[in-house]
Amino acid sequence: MARLRKRRVMNQINVVPYIDVTLVLLVIFMVTAPMTNPGVVELPKVGGEILKQQTTPIVITVVANGKIEFQEKQLSSDQLLFEIKKQVEKEPERAFVISADKKVNYEKVIQVLELLKKSGAKAGLLLNPVS
Repeated sequence: MARLRKRRVMNQINVVPYIDVTLVLLVIFMVTAPMTNPGVVELPKVGGEILKQQTTPIVITVVANGKIEFQEKQLSSDQLLFEIKKQVEKEPERAFVISADKKVNYEKVIQVLELLKKSGAKAGLLLNPVS
């Protein structure tokens, strides 16, 4: 009679197959990553609209302390909205640009843009050209 050997119960997980699979996936990703084409973003063209305008845009300035200046007068948000609507009724095709100090909170600039949007005016940002 042959002796039957009892198999010993293994109490450890064999991780070698998992490591093999992980390394194969790593090699696949390393080889295919340079071949993939990331999404192409079509950026809008700038500058063309500005050149076509016949009139100069009206400048709204946001100074460093967050105050809004329109035609050299400091105005509140409600006063600014009233002035913008009055200007849009007079000259609907005239554009507005926002000139903001670099230290101004971004939220203040967005508030002015919202006021321009409410009034139906054409709006943009005045940028300092890089020299």
